[in-house]
Amino acid sequence: MPAPDIDAFYRLVAARRDMRNGFRPDPVSDEVLTRVLTAAHQAPSVGLSQPWDFLIVRDRAVRERVRALARRQQDVFAGSLPRSRAMRFGDLKVEAILDTPVNIVVTCDPTRGGRHVLGRHAQPQVAAYSSVCAVQNLWLAARAEGLGVGWVSFFDERELSATLGLPPHLEVVAYLCVGHVTEFPPAPELALSGWARRRPLAWAIHDERWGQRGLPGASPASLLADTLAAVRPADAGAMAQARERQERLTKPSGSLGMLEDLSVRLAGMAGDCPPPVPEPAAVAVFAADHGVHAQGVTPWPQEVTAQMVANFLAGGAVVNAIAAQVGAEVCVVDVGVAAELPPAPGLLPRKVRPGTADMTEGPAMSREEAQRAVEAGIETARDLVAAGNRCLVTGDMGIANTTASAALIAVFTGAEAQEVTGRGTGIDDEMWERKVGVIRRALARHQPDPADPLAVLAAVGGLEHAALAGFMLGAAALRTPVVLDGVIAGAAALVARALAPDVVDCLVAGHVSTEPGARCALTALGLRPLLDLNMRLGEGSGAALAVPVVQAAARVLRDVATFDSAGVSGAKE
Repeated sequence: MPAPDIDAFYRLVAARRDMRNGFRPDPVSDEVLTRVLTAAHQAPSVGLSQPWDFLIVRDRAVRERVRALARRQQDVFAGSLPRSRAMRFGDLKVEAILDTPVNIVVTCDPTRGGRHVLGRHAQPQVAAYSSVCAVQNLWLAARAEGLGVGWVSFFDERELSATLGLPPHLEVVAYLCVGHVTEFPPAPELALSGWARRRPLAWAIHDERWGQRGLPGASPASLLADTLAAVRPADAGAMAQARERQERLTKPSGSLGMLEDLSVRLAGMAGDCPPPVPEPAAVAVFAADHGVHAQGVTPWPQEVTAQMVANFLAGGAVVNAIAAQVGAEVCVVDVGVAAELPPAPGLLPRKVRPGTADMTEGPAMSREEAQRAVEAGIETARDLVAAGNRCLVTGDMGIANTTASAALIAVFTGAEAQEVTGRGTGIDDEMWERKVGVIRRALARHQPDPADPLAVLAAVGGLEHAALAGFMLGAAALRTPVVLDGVIAGAAALVARALAPDVVDCLVAGHVSTEPGARCALTALGLRPLLDLNMRLGEGSGAALAVPVVQAAARVLRDVATFDSAGVSGAKE
């Protein structure tokens, strides 16, 4: 194609928007609508089956009934959201069914063409995919004509089909609202509102094999290396501004104690003063099993890990209750559960291997597996931040994981095994002594070098420790605060710091666990815990409790008036 046409096409693609606001009442002419539908009808389709049809809906009474269906589904969705997300969702306009002069329903007939459509035999779902190609053509043509298009997905398909009188064998692929708009925003509305952000292209390209990243023609990229390179120290200028602003707020200097220090740190993380309030928050519970369980270091059977994962997903665990109280989302990441877990909403299947090996008999995992687990954590952080979360919270689940935690903490702090080994899930003196002995044997066998953190993870770590370390690194690379939970998170933070020392600037100690290794790890990291409630549950429960404190620190710095703005006299010098 001529170069100007190529340039125009790419401008068109970049300018496409999912529009919900700013529609004008002007009608869409039949000529323009026909051109747009012509473009849609020219889409490619499996076996040239052309499974799509277009239902044009102008009747306001019909659109009002469709809007009522959409509103009901919006209410159901809002009820499923954490509180902070629900509040933000309430501010969003998510459909323009009545604001546009015409609605277009794109349907798919998966039977069109008979039994022998070329390419549909092995992949019957490609009929619907073909119809999506028609939607994209329609959308781009509408944008070229200056028309806005909004895709409505809040409806029950069968209810909508009945309302529209569609034959039962048709599938509804898209319900589109089409009309002229006053202007197109410079970026997607959900990005401008802070609901989500676009993932960079480099995150989405895998070269030849999954996980091997690199832009076409560029050198292969390493997810771990690129993330480490992006971890930078806190912004000194923003921190200085935050300290100066704290001194001007309508309160005695230092009267908010650690809250003031935390607000300064949050400004340094964000590189801005005042920093954004770190909400919404998401708890990522990384779950994995441990081969060292065979050494009798806990009275709990290994299958409890998978059972507790099911409990998290059902919303019945302590962390679910606390997260609901503070308005945080909970997701579960399977990086190494020994059992096969069925798909479920909220479960991220990222299994590197089904549990580690017994670290007293050999390495817990290979170096390559340790790096894969770290990168699974990095990707989890990236995805949660891209989804609009501004605060990440560490959670964990893995029977026997306090044994691996104690081993990691001993390596990175130089402490003796008995100094950092606790009671875990509640063990007696005999089992505690056995646990200490197991850790000593593992450390003596491997002689792990703290200067090589991946090797340490491979020798005596857990898959959830590796993933948690990556989670912290991924968040730090995106300047997003991470609230640490207990001893497992502390052990993982030591690994993350060994990989990238500046990661500590983005870590907040939510609480201090009663596990002795937790306090040792926080001391080594130079972090002061926000809470001390004699907790040792794990799961992310203590860290979730601290989330409102972290958010309050930023809100105080942002919202409290200064002496000048409030007309309040300051202290006499």
